Amino acid sequence: MTTHLEPVTFGERALRIEDVLALANRQAPTQLQGDAAYRQRIAKGAQFLDSLLDKEGVIYGVTTGYGDSCVVAVPLQHVEALPRHLYTFHGCGLGKLLDAQATRAVLAARLQSLCHGVSGVRVELLERLHAFLEHDVLPLIPEEGSVGASGDLTPLSYVAATLSGEREVMFRGERRQAADVHRELSWEPLVLRPKEALALMNGTAVMTGLACLAFARADYLLQLATRITALNVVALQGNPEHFDERLFAAKPHPGQMQVAAWLRKDLAIDAPTAPLHRLQDRYSLRCAPHVLGVLADSLNWLRSFIEIELNSANDNPIIDAEEERVLHGGHFYGGHIAFAMDSLKTLVANVADLLDRQLALLVDVRYNHGLPSNLSGAPADRAMINHGFKAVQIGTSAWTAEALKNTMPASVFSRSTECHNQDKVSMGTIAARDAIRVLELTEQVAAATLLAANQGVWLRAQAEDARPLPPALAAMHDELAKDFPPVIEDRALEGELRLCLQRIAEQHWRLHA
Repeated sequence: MTTHLEPVTFGERALRIEDVLALANRQAPTQLQGDAAYRQRIAKGAQFLDSLLDKEGVIYGVTTGYGDSCVVAVPLQHVEALPRHLYTFHGCGLGKLLDAQATRAVLAARLQSLCHGVSGVRVELLERLHAFLEHDVLPLIPEEGSVGASGDLTPLSYVAATLSGEREVMFRGERRQAADVHRELSWEPLVLRPKEALALMNGTAVMTGLACLAFARADYLLQLATRITALNVVALQGNPEHFDERLFAAKPHPGQMQVAAWLRKDLAIDAPTAPLHRLQDRYSLRCAPHVLGVLADSLNWLRSFIEIELNSANDNPIIDAEEERVLHGGHFYGGHIAFAMDSLKTLVANVADLLDRQLALLVDVRYNHGLPSNLSGAPADRAMINHGFKAVQIGTSAWTAEALKNTMPASVFSRSTECHNQDKVSMGTIAARDAIRVLELTEQVAAATLLAANQGVWLRAQAEDARPLPPALAAMHDELAKDFPPVIEDRALEGELRLCLQRIAEQHWRLHA
C-alpha cells in the first residue's frame, strides 16, 4: 500500500472508500473543516434543539424514551440524564472485539455522518470524535449485537461511552480505562447533550466502516486472482487464446473484458505459445474472466451503495435547523449495506471456488500435463516419501467449503425485536461481518494457490525446452522467490502461508490497477 499524503478532511466534502482505508491504516493525517460558516451551521442544530426544549417540544429520543418507548414522555428534569442511560443499557455487546483497523473505519464513518450538520450535535462532539482518530484512541467494540436497523446501537454505544470517559479503549498498544486516557491527554470527558448519544449510536457506522474495508480487500483480491490465473495458465500449459480480445467483444461485459485484458497482458498473448494439450481448457482456466468479471462488474455499484451510505446522515431524527423542523424517519436502516455485503460475499466466495479448482488441477497428474504429483520438487529417488502440496490442497478445499457455506444472505433473516417496534431490520452488520469472514477464507485460498502456482511455474522452468516467462509473470515469479523458495523436500508451509497472507493484507504486489 502507498502512503496517502493528502489529509482527509471531515466536513462538507464527500469521502471515498480510499479515504476511510487510509485512515484505517494510519496512512493519512486528518483534519476537521474549521471555517466559521461551517462551525456555525453545526452549532445551529444543537441550538435549535435547545430552543425546542425551552418550549417543551416533543422530540424523539430527547423528550421521549427510545424505540417502542417513544410514547413515554420524559420530564425536562430527566432529559439531561437520558443520553447516558442510552449508552449504558446498550453496553451488552459480545463476541470478538473489532480490530484496530476496523475501529478506525467505524470512527471515520460515524464522524462523517455527523458532519452533515443535521444530527443536532455540538461542534465539540465532532472535535472529540476527530481527536479520537487523530490520537488513535480506539474504543473496544464487541462486534456482535446489532440487527442493523435503529442503527448499530450496541456496538456504537461503546463509542458514545468512551467519549464520555467510560468503558475501555486501546491506546498506544495498551488496553486502558477511557477515563485514564482522557486524563493523560488533558481532556475533559464529554457530558453528552440531548440527542448526542442517539446521534452517535443511531446510525450505520459499523456496517459501513466494515463495508469500506471489505470493498478494498475484494478489489485487490480480484487483481490477485487474475494474476494467479495467469500463472496457472503457464503452469498447466493452458491455451491463452481463451482470452482473445475479439472473443470478448462478442460478450462485452466491461468487467469481464477488463479481466481478459489483464490476462492478455500478463500472458503476453501475442508471443509464441507452447503446444496445446487441449483445444479447450477446463472451465477454471477458460472461464476465469467470466467468473472474475462478475466481481469486476459489481464493484462500481458496490462502491456507489457504500459511499452514498458513508456520506449520508443516517441517524434519526434529522434536525433541520434552517427550517426549524424535526424530521422523524428511518435513515438508520442499513438495507443498502446489507444487500451490498450479502452480494459481495457471494462474489468473493466464487473467487475461492475458482482458485480451489485451479489448485486441484495443479496437484493431480491426470490433469496437470506432466507436472509431478502434488507439485513435489523432490528428485526421483526421494519422490515416494515427499508429498509437496497435498495437504495444502486439502486445507484449501476446507477453506473454500467454509467460504461457500457463509454465503447465506443475512438480510433475509430479519427478525422483529424491541417490542415489535424494530419489526423489520436489515441485518447489515452481520452481512458485513460475514463478508469479512468470506474474504479471510478466500485470501487463504488465494495464498495457497499462489504458492502452488509459483511452484508449478518453477517446475516448468526446469524442463530442457522451457520457454521464458512473459515479463509481468517473470517479475512476479522473481519477487515471490525472495520469500518462498521452491518446495523440494517436504516442509511445513504454515509460516509461508501466513507470510503470504500478510503480503496480501499489505497489498504488497503491484498488480493491474
